[in-house]
Amino acid sequence: MKYLATIILATSILSAHAGTVEKINRHIWIHGSEDCATNTDPAIETLRYDESSYILRQNKCLDSEAPFIYVLFGEHTVFVQDTGATEDAGQFPLYETLQRLIDSRKQAAPGRELKLLVTHSHGHRDHTAGDSQFRGKPGVTLVEPGAPSIQKYFGFTDWPNGTATVDLGGRKLTVFPLPGHKEDSIAVYDPHTRWLLSGDTFYPGRLYIREWDSYRASIARLVDFSKTHRISALMGTHIEMSRTPGQDYPMGSSYQPEEAGLALLPEDLLLLDATLSEIGNEPEKRVMNKFIVRPVSKIEKMLTWVAKRLRL
Repeated sequence: MKYLATIILATSILSAHAGTVEKINRHIWIHGSEDCATNTDPAIETLRYDESSYILRQNKCLDSEAPFIYVLFGEHTVFVQDTGATEDAGQFPLYETLQRLIDSRKQAAPGRELKLLVTHSHGHRDHTAGDSQFRGKPGVTLVEPGAPSIQKYFGFTDWPNGTATVDLGGRKLTVFPLPGHKEDSIAVYDPHTRWLLSGDTFYPGRLYIREWDSYRASIARLVDFSKTHRISALMGTHIEMSRTPGQDYPMGSSYQPEEAGLALLPEDLLLLDATLSEIGNEPEKRVMNKFIVRPVSKIEKMLTWVAKRLRL
């Protein structure tokens, strides 16, 4: 694939005063190709939301999951959520891309040294594969995936209850547990953008639910949080829905024209919560306009466990 031969930082810019859900959702992301052998898009697309907030997306021709990565700058620390689905820095130059963003920031504010805090929305491989690009690098703190590591770093003593604060310097984030899709899932609230980063727990796609009761409790926790905090958008880590209401793309698609918007609204969260309450205690698939409630069956869990053991 030609885009793997060179490192390109493709950056679009949204003005700070036009950073609404509508503006984000009007952005057309790079979304793969019918023939990935001819794809020339960059491995990483970078959208500048404002001078201190960025959204990155991995090219679908590099990995069909095409995960989103969030980068938030403070005065002394850069918060990075997730490291993508590809380990090879030659193919997926995430660390180098972030260093370019940091260098650009330093030029605008010389004399400031910026540290990197690398975290994960949850521990699935499509969000952690690039960890090795950061592990052991100077000025980088990498919070390893897994509930024990997360609990220790953020100081959670009553998982999945409680919240933690991360001070980036002039920008304080709120972090809280969000198990259900995976036991180590978290949510992150940024008062600067008023984004609630919801990982794979809530995004425009198939909401794979491994632990039904935990997931319902996590969504209720998000709803409670939204009642006391101003939230402009819920920002997840994939797009799997098309612009056609209720229509998703097949799993593993490397080409997704006419994608739905990335940002979801607080009212979408309320709809999810109401839908889960209506379904009740017995897991059930539901297709909604902007997302699909998709419980993971016992057989699927078993197959996942077997596949994981075979990789060890």
